[in-house]
Amino acid sequence: MKKASVIASIVVGAALAAVGQKNQRVAADFIAAWNSHDVEKVVPVFTNDVFYEDVTFGAVNRGSAELRTFAASIFEAVPDVKFELVSSSINGGHGTIEWVFTGTDQGLYKTGKRFSVRGVSVIDLRGEKISHNLDFYDVASIMRQIGLLPSHEKRDTAK
Repeated sequence: MKKASVIASIVVGAALAAVGQKNQRVAADFIAAWNSHDVEKVVPVFTNDVFYEDVTFGAVNRGSAELRTFAASIFEAVPDVKFELVSSSINGGHGTIEWVFTGTDQGLYKTGKRFSVRGVSVIDLRGEKISHNLDFYDVASIMRQIGLLPSHEKRDTAK
């Protein structure tokens, strides 16, 4: 009986490790796709009927064609876009991918200035592909960094 228990523990542990590796691969593939600057590498990470929303800007994309257009607009607006994976947690087909988005504003506000902002993608999976994606990040941080909003530095308002 003890031997069966040990074998069961090994099998369960191996299965959990395999799931964990698959989930890490989804996050790594997501980051690598965006860092490729190639829409044809971004689109296959998602299902054909993906729902992808950039909540910050209210950009809703349904399906591969709209996602392709959205990705192309990101690569045009921020040609040196880089995503850094901070962490990910995916369980039961749902999870998060936390990232840092860095680049130079060429098309968002056309300032030519660099920015870096933390964000998170809340995702649902179908198989090993993302079927639902919501991106959240602080656009005010970007606007401060590129000079469109005042910085957080304290000002002497008594003058």
